[in-house]
Amino acid sequence: MGEPRATVVAAVQRQLTAIGCGPIEIDGVFGAQTSSAVRLFQTRYDLGVDGVVGSRTWLRLFRQTAPVVTEPPTSLAAQTLEIAASQRHVRERASNRGPEVDEYVRTIGLDPAGQHAWCVAYVHWCFAQAADALGVSNPCLKIPGVLRHWAKVDPRRRIASAAAFDDPFLVRPGAMFIIDHGHGLGHAGFVTAVTDGEIETLEGNTNRGGSREGDGVYAKRRTFESINVGFIDYAL
Repeated sequence: MGEPRATVVAAVQRQLTAIGCGPIEIDGVFGAQTSSAVRLFQTRYDLGVDGVVGSRTWLRLFRQTAPVVTEPPTSLAAQTLEIAASQRHVRERASNRGPEVDEYVRTIGLDPAGQHAWCVAYVHWCFAQAADALGVSNPCLKIPGVLRHWAKVDPRRRIASAAAFDDPFLVRPGAMFIIDHGHGLGHAGFVTAVTDGEIETLEGNTNRGGSREGDGVYAKRRTFESINVGFIDYAL
């Protein structure tokens, strides 16, 4: 509701009308009538019914072939993801502690005894291991805080959430996703693939439910809408 880009809204209205979810006035204004038509479309196609044209709704609405990205853009990204996947067995022994977790935390200059959240530490450790194996410099910033990491990284490496939502092809395997949970708290992890308007991930300090304070390293699947800050692509 209230989307300001009239040409985008008009395209949605035109398509909804064409497939029998209207008629809708093609006026470029995303109001109650358009929202109702989107909900009808989502109900028919077994999508989450929220009246929002998210990435999955957009792909189904326009019958596009979903982007599928499986190849990392560089050897460093590929090596980093291979190392990241090798850690899927890691689980904490106590809150934010464990042999592997402690090693991650030390690589970003923190004392594990402080029981720090370690999602960014896991990302940095994987990059560091890959860079050492390839004999190259580690491009990943040595900054522990998720949101501070985003703020300090070279803007040319950033892909804002809105840009990624509009064009999922911008996001490549090996990119780092950034989520803001509010109150200065965030969560981060790796993108391993992009498919059907969603991203597949590897992430530390989470659990099967997707918590930012979980117990280990897990492979997960997230929507583009859930990545509310953006992505950092250290291969850019």
